[in-house]
Amino acid sequence: MAQPFKGYEVAARLRPSAGAYTFDLEPALASVVALESSIPPQAYTAKGLGTGRIGNGIVIGAGGLVLTMSYLVFEAERVSLTPNDGESVPAQVLGTDTVSGFGLVQALEPLGAPPLPLGESRKLAAGDPVVVAGAGGRDHALAGQVLARMSFAGYWEYLVDGAIITGPAHPHWSGAALISNQGQLVGVGSLTLEGRARGGRRRPINMFVPTELLMPILEDLTRGRRPHPARPWLGVLAQEARGEVVVAGVSPGGPASRAELRAGDAILAVAGAQVQELADFYTRLWAVGPAGVVIPLTVRREGDVFDLEVRSMDRDVLLQRPRYN
Repeated sequence: MAQPFKGYEVAARLRPSAGAYTFDLEPALASVVALESSIPPQAYTAKGLGTGRIGNGIVIGAGGLVLTMSYLVFEAERVSLTPNDGESVPAQVLGTDTVSGFGLVQALEPLGAPPLPLGESRKLAAGDPVVVAGAGGRDHALAGQVLARMSFAGYWEYLVDGAIITGPAHPHWSGAALISNQGQLVGVGSLTLEGRARGGRRRPINMFVPTELLMPILEDLTRGRRPHPARPWLGVLAQEARGEVVVAGVSPGGPASRAELRAGDAILAVAGAQVQELADFYTRLWAVGPAGVVIPLTVRREGDVFDLEVRSMDRDVLLQRPRYN
């Protein structure tokens, strides 16, 4: 069967050479499979993430346990996995986690792909060599390096401590495997970002979620249990601008929408505590209480500063639970 990522090969000069590593490169690359999911058009995430999603998954268990990013499988009614040298097999979603961003999938038929051992991502530092592997074998693998370890705040109420920033960017990074110099899985591909090269030239780079966030929640995900208590969610799409947290948009039907927060509003404080960065905003928001708690905000709109209260909610209640035949 044709690979979904045909045409997205890594440039030959950037591909890893087997002789450059102390581990066996080919089995490690074979652990990465293509993942395709189908989402009902009425699903909450269908509008923003689409009804057909394509990414990568990483086999981490001998029984066909596959790690990926949750946004690839939210509300999925069908999931298929395609190994590098085999046919697609059906799979089902075991669990997703909005805190880390990880998703876990179980193959329903033998994959024939070896598991990739989990490594210690805390030991990674800037300058360390890594292999970024997407489904498709050597043609879809990249020899890169860690550029930074940092806190990453996403506009969708998401915060990751110790995010791994790598370069060069991989052409199909979503759910890709970040493999250490010891041949172990240390991160899962989440995003492409814009970095700056010497001289100010823009260059794409990738953000990986570290596997250190997986270890404490793996058993819960495997058993289909929620690994974290529900955080208060506002449905705010926010960004940093001129030292302020500014609303770029709101999620339809979410608490911020019902409270009539608008694009362009600046959120100055949460529960009386000033916020200037997304990380501050999220940390203050989640500290107020559990999902459902009322969140006091101080907002500036067109020069007017005022207080308002937004009753938060559990984001997961909006997501459809998959039904399998």
